[in-house]
Amino acid sequence: MPHQPAIVSGVEVTPLCDAVGPMGPSIRLPLAEMFPGAALRDDEPWVLHFHCYLLRDRAGRLTLVDTGIGAADSPASSWAPVPGTLLGELAAAGVSPAEIGTVVLTHLHSDHASGAVSDGRPVFENARYVLQQAEFDAARGPMLEQVLTPIKGQVHLVEGDAEVAPGVRVHLAPGHTPGHQIVRAGELAVTGDLVLHPVQLDDPAVRYVYDGDQEAAARTRADVLSGLRAEHAVLATAHFSEPFVRL
Repeated sequence: MPHQPAIVSGVEVTPLCDAVGPMGPSIRLPLAEMFPGAALRDDEPWVLHFHCYLLRDRAGRLTLVDTGIGAADSPASSWAPVPGTLLGELAAAGVSPAEIGTVVLTHLHSDHASGAVSDGRPVFENARYVLQQAEFDAARGPMLEQVLTPIKGQVHLVEGDAEVAPGVRVHLAPGHTPGHQIVRAGELAVTGDLVLHPVQLDDPAVRYVYDGDQEAAARTRADVLSGLRAEHAVLATAHFSEPFVRL
């Protein structure tokens, strides 16, 4: 069942837990190696929660942020606990895929975008899929072939900051990937992989081994979190055990 929705700046935000589990052995490293310099023990388990978020504005318009790990044969299947349960979570929230008007993909990593497609077809047939131009340009391999190509006719490309639905904006936050973006709706910030582990809230300089550009990601994380702290924003995180964090 999805978490209970929260009302943030007049927007109903429902966390949708697509999956829970550790990384698979193909990419799993000791925790201290994943976050070098952090006070983490190698024997500490890192169980990821794979959260997507449903935003409903006052007019009832629906925006979905990220689409999760996808089916058993998705690009995430080599390391993530597939299949994801996003569609069941949406159904439990009383929403069908056809009702989604906008899908924001924070980036094209397999645990955030694989659920956009099923059996080679877009899952959210009536939605625009919002993606940064830089992320589109950098797409390669299975994410290009199995995810981006099937949805290409519905992709809406933006550059930098843009309003993608009434009251919903995206902001370029590069480093984890070239076109990584976060989503803002009032004081809400859906952060994608801006922060992966709570240690990075305490020290944004803590790097993550799977950031595409660790230096740029750390710089972006520090800058963005500084601004969000000044606003006392509510973070909606992708991989923390609890979806919401008030700064």
